[in-house]
Amino acid sequence: MLIGYARVSTGEQTTDPQIAELRAAGCMDIRSETGSGGSRARPVLARLVREIQGGDTLVVVRIDRLARSLSHLLEVIEAVEARGAHFRSLHDPIDTASPQGKFTLQVLGAAAELERALIRERTLAGLASARAAGRVGGNPGLRRGDGAARRKIAQARDDGYFGKLEANAQEWVPLVQRHRPDMPWQDLVRIINARRQQGAPAWTVERLRRAVSRFVREGLLPKTVLERARTAATNDRLLAIVAAIKGADPEITLQGIGQRLEEMRERTPRGRDKWQPSSVKMLVDRAREQGLLGRD
Repeated sequence: MLIGYARVSTGEQTTDPQIAELRAAGCMDIRSETGSGGSRARPVLARLVREIQGGDTLVVVRIDRLARSLSHLLEVIEAVEARGAHFRSLHDPIDTASPQGKFTLQVLGAAAELERALIRERTLAGLASARAAGRVGGNPGLRRGDGAARRKIAQARDDGYFGKLEANAQEWVPLVQRHRPDMPWQDLVRIINARRQQGAPAWTVERLRRAVSRFVREGLLPKTVLERARTAATNDRLLAIVAAIKGADPEITLQGIGQRLEEMRERTPRGRDKWQPSSVKMLVDRAREQGLLGRD
Protein backbone atom coordinates (compact mmCIF):
# COMPACT_ATOMS: atom_id res chain seq x y z
CA MET A 1 0.00 0.00 0.00
CA LEU A 2 1.27 3.47 -0.92
CA ILE A 3 0.64 6.01 1.85
CA GLY A 4 1.20 9.67 0.97
CA TYR A 5 2.28 12.44 3.35
CA ALA A 6 1.80 16.11 2.45
CA ARG A 7 2.91 19.06 4.57
CA VAL A 8 2.81 22.86 4.41
CA SER A 9 4.35 25.25 6.92
CA THR A 10 1.44 27.67 7.43
CA GLY A 11 -2.34 27.71 7.15
CA GLU A 12 -2.05 30.21 4.30
CA GLN A 13 -0.51 27.51 2.10
CA THR A 14 -2.33 24.53 0.61
CA THR A 15 -1.41 20.88 0.26
CA ASP A 16 -3.60 20.43 -2.84
CA PRO A 17 -0.71 20.30 -5.38
CA GLN A 18 1.13 17.71 -3.28
CA ILE A 19 -2.02 15.63 -2.84
CA ALA A 20 -2.62 15.67 -6.61
CA GLU A 21 0.90 14.37 -7.28
CA LEU A 22 0.61 11.71 -4.59
CA ARG A 23 -2.70 10.49 -6.02
CA ALA A 24 -1.19 10.38 -9.50
CA ALA A 25 1.61 8.23 -8.07
CA GLY A 26 -0.96 5.71 -6.80
CA CYS A 27 -1.41 6.75 -3.16
CA MET A 28 -4.89 5.77 -1.93
CA ASP A 29 -4.29 6.90 1.66
CA ILE A 30 -2.92 10.45 2.00
CA ARG A 31 -2.25 12.23 5.31
CA SER A 32 -1.77 16.02 5.34
CA GLU A 33 -0.44 18.30 8.04
CA THR A 34 0.35 21.95 8.73
CA GLY A 35 3.56 22.52 10.65
CA SER A 36 7.18 23.61 10.40
CA GLY A 37 9.52 21.18 8.71
CA GLY A 38 12.05 21.90 11.44
CA SER A 39 9.68 20.69 14.17
CA ARG A 40 9.77 17.05 15.22
CA ALA A 41 6.48 17.36 17.13
CA ARG A 42 4.16 16.56 14.23
CA PRO A 43 1.36 14.27 15.45
CA VAL A 44 0.08 13.29 11.97
CA LEU A 45 3.54 12.12 10.86
CA ALA A 46 4.16 10.38 14.20
CA ARG A 47 0.85 8.53 13.93
CA LEU A 48 1.56 7.54 10.31
CA VAL A 49 4.97 6.09 11.21
CA ARG A 50 3.43 4.26 14.16
CA GLU A 51 0.60 2.73 12.08
CA ILE A 52 2.47 1.88 8.85
CA GLN A 53 2.55 -1.86 8.13
CA GLY A 54 5.21 -4.13 6.71
CA GLY A 55 5.33 -3.89 2.91
CA ASP A 56 3.72 -0.43 2.83
CA THR A 57 5.57 2.55 1.33
CA LEU A 58 5.57 6.07 2.72
CA VAL A 59 5.57 8.50 -0.21
CA VAL A 60 6.31 12.24 -0.27
CA VAL A 61 6.61 14.69 -3.16
CA ARG A 62 10.02 15.93 -1.96
CA ILE A 63 12.12 15.03 1.05
CA ASP A 64 11.81 18.55 2.49
CA ARG A 65 8.11 17.80 3.02
CA LEU A 66 9.16 15.10 5.47
CA ALA A 67 12.03 16.85 7.27
CA ARG A 68 14.31 19.85 6.96
CA SER A 69 17.35 18.34 8.65
CA LEU A 70 19.24 15.33 7.38
CA SER A 71 19.32 13.76 10.83
CA HIS A 72 15.53 13.99 11.22
CA LEU A 73 15.01 12.61 7.70
CA LEU A 74 17.17 9.57 8.44
CA GLU A 75 15.48 9.11 11.82
CA VAL A 76 12.03 8.93 10.20
CA ILE A 77 13.20 6.61 7.42
CA GLU A 78 14.88 4.28 9.93
CA ALA A 79 11.65 4.16 11.97
CA VAL A 80 9.69 3.29 8.82
CA GLU A 81 12.15 0.56 7.80
CA ALA A 82 12.13 -0.86 11.34
CA ARG A 83 8.45 -1.67 10.78
CA GLY A 84 9.25 -3.49 7.52
CA ALA A 85 7.97 -0.63 5.34
CA HIS A 86 9.69 1.49 2.66
CA PHE A 87 10.15 5.17 1.80
CA ARG A 88 9.94 6.94 -1.56
CA SER A 89 10.37 10.56 -2.66
CA LEU A 90 8.84 11.38 -6.04
CA HIS A 91 11.30 14.18 -6.93
CA ASP A 92 14.44 12.76 -5.26
CA PRO A 93 16.38 9.57 -6.08
CA ILE A 94 15.30 7.83 -2.89
CA ASP A 95 13.30 4.61 -2.91
CA THR A 96 14.38 2.25 -0.13
CA ALA A 97 12.64 -0.65 -1.89
CA SER A 98 15.37 -0.56 -4.58
CA PRO A 99 19.15 -1.16 -4.32
CA GLN A 100 19.83 2.30 -5.80
CA GLY A 101 17.59 3.93 -3.21
CA LYS A 102 19.31 2.09 -0.37
CA PHE A 103 22.69 3.20 -1.70
CA THR A 104 21.51 6.82 -1.82
CA LEU A 105 20.33 6.49 1.77
CA GLN A 106 23.75 5.17 2.82
CA VAL A 107 25.40 8.17 1.13
CA LEU A 108 23.03 10.49 2.98
CA GLY A 109 23.86 8.74 6.24
CA ALA A 110 27.60 9.23 5.64
CA ALA A 111 26.95 12.89 4.79
CA ALA A 112 24.99 13.29 8.01
CA GLU A 113 27.89 11.87 10.03
CA LEU A 114 30.29 14.31 8.35
CA GLU A 115 27.86 17.19 8.93
CA ARG A 116 27.59 16.35 12.64
CA ALA A 117 31.39 16.12 12.98
CA LEU A 118 31.89 19.50 11.25
CA ILE A 119 29.20 21.17 13.36
CA ARG A 120 30.74 19.76 16.54
CA GLU A 121 34.19 20.98 15.50
CA ARG A 122 32.92 24.48 14.62
CA THR A 123 30.91 24.66 17.85
CA LEU A 124 33.90 23.78 20.04
CA ALA A 125 36.10 26.29 18.18
CA GLY A 126 33.44 28.99 18.56
CA LEU A 127 33.05 28.35 22.28
CA ALA A 128 36.81 28.49 22.82
CA SER A 129 37.01 31.78 20.89
CA ALA A 130 34.09 33.26 22.86
CA ARG A 131 35.65 32.29 26.19
CA ALA A 132 38.94 33.84 25.13
CA ALA A 133 37.08 37.08 24.33
CA GLY A 134 35.31 37.04 27.69
CA ARG A 135 31.84 36.33 26.31
CA VAL A 136 29.42 34.15 28.29
CA GLY A 137 27.33 31.58 26.43
CA GLY A 138 23.72 30.62 26.97
CA ASN A 139 20.33 32.14 26.33
CA PRO A 140 20.40 35.94 26.95
CA GLY A 141 16.73 35.90 27.93
CA LEU A 142 17.36 33.27 30.59
CA ARG A 143 20.32 35.20 31.94
CA ARG A 144 18.06 38.25 32.27
CA GLY A 145 15.38 36.17 34.00
CA ASP A 146 12.97 36.82 31.11
CA GLY A 147 9.73 34.92 31.79
CA ALA A 148 8.83 34.77 28.10
CA ALA A 149 12.15 33.05 27.29
CA ARG A 150 11.58 30.50 30.04
CA ARG A 151 8.06 29.79 28.80
CA LYS A 152 9.29 29.36 25.22
CA ILE A 153 11.93 26.84 26.26
CA ALA A 154 9.44 25.00 28.48
CA GLN A 155 6.97 24.81 25.58
CA ALA A 156 9.66 23.46 23.24
CA ARG A 157 10.58 20.78 25.77
CA ASP A 158 6.93 19.87 26.27
CA ASP A 159 6.38 19.61 22.50
CA GLY A 160 9.38 17.30 22.22
CA TYR A 161 8.13 15.17 25.11
CA PHE A 162 4.65 14.88 23.59
CA GLY A 163 6.15 13.93 20.24
CA LYS A 164 8.02 11.04 21.86
CA LEU A 165 4.82 9.87 23.57
CA GLU A 166 2.98 9.99 20.25
CA ALA A 167 5.68 7.91 18.58
CA ASN A 168 5.26 4.91 20.92
CA ALA A 169 1.62 5.38 21.98
CA GLN A 170 0.58 2.12 20.33
CA GLU A 171 2.50 0.06 22.91
CA TRP A 172 0.82 1.56 26.00
CA VAL A 173 -2.35 3.58 25.21
CA PRO A 174 -4.56 0.55 24.28
CA LEU A 175 -3.58 -1.20 27.52
CA VAL A 176 -4.32 1.92 29.57
CA GLN A 177 -7.72 2.27 27.88
CA ARG A 178 -8.53 -1.37 28.50
CA HIS A 179 -7.35 -1.80 32.11
CA ARG A 180 -7.43 1.52 33.95
CA PRO A 181 -8.66 2.15 36.59
CA ASP A 182 -9.54 -1.53 37.24
CA MET A 183 -5.87 -2.56 37.34
CA PRO A 184 -3.23 -1.01 39.67
CA TRP A 185 -0.47 1.00 38.01
CA GLN A 186 2.22 -1.43 39.17
CA ASP A 187 0.59 -4.41 37.42
CA LEU A 188 -0.09 -2.42 34.26
CA VAL A 189 3.54 -1.28 34.07
CA ARG A 190 4.73 -4.87 34.32
CA ILE A 191 2.44 -5.93 31.46
CA ILE A 192 3.62 -3.06 29.25
CA ASN A 193 7.27 -3.81 30.00
CA ALA A 194 6.76 -7.48 29.15
CA ARG A 195 5.56 -6.42 25.66
CA ARG A 196 7.99 -3.58 24.93
CA GLN A 197 10.41 -3.85 22.03
CA GLN A 198 13.94 -5.05 22.72
CA GLY A 199 16.21 -2.15 23.62
CA ALA A 200 13.34 0.20 24.49
CA PRO A 201 13.57 1.88 27.92
CA ALA A 202 11.56 0.24 30.69
CA TRP A 203 8.45 1.96 31.97
CA THR A 204 8.08 2.96 35.60
CA VAL A 205 4.87 3.80 37.44
CA GLU A 206 5.84 7.48 37.59
CA ARG A 207 6.73 7.62 33.90
CA LEU A 208 3.49 5.93 32.87
CA ARG A 209 1.31 8.13 35.10
CA ARG A 210 3.00 11.23 33.71
CA ALA A 211 2.41 10.06 30.12
CA VAL A 212 -1.23 9.20 30.85
CA SER A 213 -1.79 12.57 32.54
CA ARG A 214 -0.35 14.34 29.45
CA PHE A 215 -2.72 12.46 27.14
CA VAL A 216 -5.65 13.22 29.45
CA ARG A 217 -4.83 16.95 29.25
CA GLU A 218 -4.85 16.69 25.45
CA GLY A 219 -8.23 14.94 25.55
CA LEU A 220 -6.76 11.73 24.08
CA LEU A 221 -7.65 9.66 27.15
CA PRO A 222 -10.62 10.00 29.55
CA LYS A 223 -10.05 11.36 33.06
CA THR A 224 -11.34 8.11 34.55
CA VAL A 225 -8.05 6.33 33.75
CA LEU A 226 -6.41 8.39 36.51
CA GLU A 227 -8.88 7.27 39.18
CA ARG A 228 -7.68 5.15 42.07
CA ALA A 229 -7.68 1.41 41.37
CA ARG A 230 -9.79 -0.85 43.51
CA THR A 231 -8.07 -3.29 45.86
CA ALA A 232 -8.10 -6.77 44.38
CA ALA A 233 -7.40 -10.18 45.85
CA THR A 234 -4.34 -12.08 44.61
CA ASN A 235 -6.41 -14.44 42.45
CA ASP A 236 -8.34 -11.49 40.98
CA ARG A 237 -5.03 -9.84 40.10
CA LEU A 238 -3.78 -12.94 38.34
CA LEU A 239 -7.03 -13.24 36.39
CA ALA A 240 -6.81 -9.59 35.34
CA ILE A 241 -3.14 -9.92 34.33
CA VAL A 242 -3.72 -13.11 32.33
CA ALA A 243 -6.77 -11.54 30.66
CA ALA A 244 -4.68 -8.47 29.78
CA ILE A 245 -1.91 -10.59 28.22
CA LYS A 246 -4.38 -12.72 26.27
CA GLY A 247 -6.48 -9.72 25.23
CA ALA A 248 -3.43 -7.86 23.91
CA ASP A 249 -2.29 -10.89 21.88
CA PRO A 250 -5.24 -13.25 21.16
CA GLU A 251 -2.97 -15.71 19.30
CA ILE A 252 -0.55 -16.17 22.20
CA THR A 253 -0.15 -19.75 23.45
CA LEU A 254 -0.54 -20.97 27.02
CA GLN A 255 3.22 -21.45 27.16
CA GLY A 256 3.70 -17.89 25.89
CA ILE A 257 1.44 -16.53 28.63
CA GLY A 258 3.42 -18.53 31.19
CA GLN A 259 6.67 -17.02 29.90
CA ARG A 260 5.22 -13.53 30.21
CA LEU A 261 4.14 -14.24 33.78
CA GLU A 262 7.62 -15.50 34.62
CA GLU A 263 9.16 -12.37 33.06
CA MET A 264 6.85 -10.32 35.28
CA ARG A 265 7.94 -12.48 38.25
CA GLU A 266 4.36 -13.45 39.04
CA ARG A 267 4.09 -16.56 41.18
CA THR A 268 1.56 -19.33 40.60
CA PRO A 269 -1.43 -19.67 42.98
CA ARG A 270 0.69 -22.25 44.83
CA GLY A 271 3.62 -19.86 45.18
CA ARG A 272 5.88 -21.38 42.53
CA ASP A 273 7.95 -19.25 40.15
CA LYS A 274 7.59 -21.59 37.12
CA TRP A 275 4.29 -21.68 35.23
CA GLN A 276 2.91 -24.81 33.60
CA PRO A 277 0.44 -24.60 30.68
CA SER A 278 -2.18 -26.36 32.81
CA SER A 279 -2.02 -23.62 35.47
CA VAL A 280 -2.27 -20.93 32.81
CA LYS A 281 -5.24 -22.69 31.18
CA MET A 282 -7.07 -22.75 34.49
CA LEU A 283 -6.71 -18.98 34.83
CA VAL A 284 -7.65 -18.35 31.19
CA ASP A 285 -10.80 -20.46 31.60
CA ARG A 286 -11.76 -18.63 34.80
CA ALA A 287 -11.13 -15.25 33.19
CA ARG A 288 -13.40 -16.28 30.31
CA GLU A 289 -16.11 -17.48 32.72
CA GLN A 290 -16.04 -14.13 34.53
CA GLY A 291 -16.37 -12.19 31.29
CA LEU A 292 -12.82 -10.86 31.28
CA LEU A 293 -12.23 -12.56 27.92
CA GLY A 294 -14.46 -13.27 24.96
CA ARG A 295 -15.64 -16.82 24.47
CA ASP A 296 -14.08 -18.93 21.71
